[in-house]
This record gives sequence, structure tokens and C-alpha cells, in this order.
Amino acid sequence: MLTYFIENASSYGQDIDSLFSLVTVLAGFWFILAELVLFYFIFRFRRKKDKPAQYITGEKKKEMKWIKIPHHLILVCDVFIVIGAIYVWIEVKQDSPPIDEEIRIIGQQWAWSFVQPGPDGLLDTDDDISTVDTLHIKVNTVYRFHLESEDVMHSFSVPVFRLKQDAVPGRIITGWFEAIKEGEFDIQCTEMCGIGHGVMAARIIIESEEKHNEWMTASTSKASSTEMLADTTSKKNKTRQKQNG
Repeated sequence: MLTYFIENASSYGQDIDSLFSLVTVLAGFWFILAELVLFYFIFRFRRKKDKPAQYITGEKKKEMKWIKIPHHLILVCDVFIVIGAIYVWIEVKQDSPPIDEEIRIIGQQWAWSFVQPGPDGLLDTDDDISTVDTLHIKVNTVYRFHLESEDVMHSFSVPVFRLKQDAVPGRIITGWFEAIKEGEFDIQCTEMCGIGHGVMAARIIIESEEKHNEWMTASTSKASSTEMLADTTSKKNKTRQKQNG
């Protein structure tokens, strides 16, 4: 049902959509039925001049059945919802597939920072690629993310992934996702985190392996050029200091 409003780009998005549909159908059925009964009673037993009102205590068995039977039926529906929720929880939170790559996601007032492996494929090495408010990933690749916050609570949300995970200061929270569709989509913060919360938005770019490798090469080359420029500038400054000294 959610796919009519927000497309699904995650491998487990359909499971979450199905759970939402189950809750919507069951709750919607009882809501519509209750409203129909209510309006029926309103018109059927409306006030009439020739008939006095009757006070009903609800203690007789024939009166109590109108409460007990629907109550038990609703409990049965709740059991179906709980079973569906447990199934989705196990699929998404406990049974992680083999991980292909890892990324680090950092929330701060008011931006998202991303650190991902460079050509060596390893996180937290010298060739890591750091970006702000833009995350590039490959389609059909399983990513494990390490989510953290530098200041206050944030919430990392990718609507097309059906993903929402709080970022808690002092903790590193892990999770995973696998994109199944190429495109550019929204990243949001869904936890009120201060005056700039409304502008704490980012973009996730899902691309083919070929395009992702091209982006990685360009980003690595740019980072190397920046480092070389910084080293050259540092050497010039040291030379000038020696000359002035």
C-alpha cells in the first residue's frame, strides 16, 4: 500500500509494506464496521416522542455479548499483527545477509556525514572517502552501516528503504540495507534535533557498479590532489619560516 505513495528501493521494503497493509486492513475493517453500527443505532433508536428512553446497564448476557464477541475477535486480529511484526523484525533486525561493504554514518547539527571505503574496500583506512549530505552506494550490494551522533539525538531515515534508525550520542548502532533500484532519493532526520532540524536533509545516490567505480576513482583522485596541495603548501610555509628566521 505504501508503494502507491513512496516507491520501494530496498530488499526488505516489501516485508515492511506488507506489515503496514495488514495493520491498515484489519484496523480499517473494524473502524468501518464500528462506524456503520454506530450510525445504524443513531438512526434506528433515535429519540421519539411516543417512546420513553430505556436505561441499559449492560449486565445481562444478551447485552454483554455485543462487547465480548467483538473484543475476542479483535484479540485474534492482534495475534496476526504480532506474528507479522515478529516475522519482519527477524528478517530485518536479526537475520542479516552476508555483508559486502561497510559505511559510517555520522549525524550532527545539522548535517549528515558519510565515510566509506576507497579502492581497498576497507573502512577506516587511508583511502576512505568522506562526503557530506550525499551518499553514493551500489545497487544490489549489502551494506552494513555504523550510525553515530556527535551531539544530540538524530534519526537516520531513508523513506524508500523503509529505514528509520535513531542515532544516540555515545553509541554506535549497526544495521544493514540493500538497494534494489537505481536512482536518487531523500535522506531525512526524523528526530527533533534543534533549530536546524528542518534543513537537515541529504541525498542517497544508488548507481550501477560501473558508475560507482567511476565516482570512487574521481573522489579518490580529488582527495589525493587536495592532500598533495596541502603538503606543498605546508612545505612552502616551512621554507618561508626558515628564511624569515
